[in-house]
Amino acid sequence: MAAASATAAVFFGTTRTPCFHRADASKQFLQPFKAEAVSDVGFVTSQLSGVRISYDMSSQLPSISTPSLPALQPIVARRICPFTGKKANRANKISFSAHKTKKLQFVNLQYKRVWWEAGKRFLKLRLSTKALKTIEKNGIDVVAKKAGIDLRKL
Repeated sequence: MAAASATAAVFFGTTRTPCFHRADASKQFLQPFKAEAVSDVGFVTSQLSGVRISYDMSSQLPSISTPSLPALQPIVARRICPFTGKKANRANKISFSAHKTKKLQFVNLQYKRVWWEAGKRFLKLRLSTKALKTIEKNGIDVVAKKAGIDLRKL
């Protein structure tokens, strides 16, 4: 107990036990530090989801490092046809006074259920109308193989 309070006192830059305004707040705040004292290694691992608090004996300042997590990316359906590779085109919108402003001309993507004969099932795909015409003409197996798409994973 004495080692844990001394450890907490060193982390806060004081040589005596730290004083808090509320007694219950000090118990909650010092709870992670009571698990282990500072050893010869020079770090304390707290109970707060892998946070490592290292302590340099020479600088008298603790440093806190957390494990890096990959940033969460929102899931957004891209406006690109997977079979033809068609995507939005940048164009000028021309007014009556010939003033040009930039705009995007998006691909005509449609959700369509297509029968896959080799798999004996329907596939729900988001296709451009150009890809739909190509699939009707050549078949879905040929178009998917040319685009490098594995239909078993869809």
